Amino acid sequence: MAAYQTVVVGTDGSDSSYLAVDRAAAIAASTSATLVIACAYQPREDRDLGRAQDQLGEDVAYQVVGFNPAEETVRTARERARAAGAEKIETVVVGGDPVPTLAKVVADHKADLLVVGNRGLNTLAGRILGSVPAEAARKSLVDVLIVHTTG
Repeated sequence: MAAYQTVVVGTDGSDSSYLAVDRAAAIAASTSATLVIACAYQPREDRDLGRAQDQLGEDVAYQVVGFNPAEETVRTARERARAAGAEKIETVVVGGDPVPTLAKVVADHKADLLVVGNRGLNTLAGRILGSVPAEAARKSLVDVLIVHTTG
């Protein structure tokens, strides 16, 4: 099997997702792959955000509200990726839900590896509402690495 050429990693700005960025950057660095850091955002009305926070508490893992926070998220992720040794780095900020957005980024960049953190996999909210890592793994057409990012 050839080394990965393009690695996509999803981040939502959480500490957990930045650990996935670190791992994806290390893989990209070791294989001289291009690293594409993707952040999906979904503009929400204040009442929708309040409802989500009521259900998920402080763990609103799958929302970056508004455009500026998503831009800041990918800037921070790019800095971390560069520090981890990745050289060829692209960033993408796309409006939409995380899993379809990641699938689109993978397709658009002809990526051969998708990296996500495991946040939400084993939580009650993840079981009720669905988790990004589980759904991404189920629906992906390329290899998926689910990085253990939670304690």
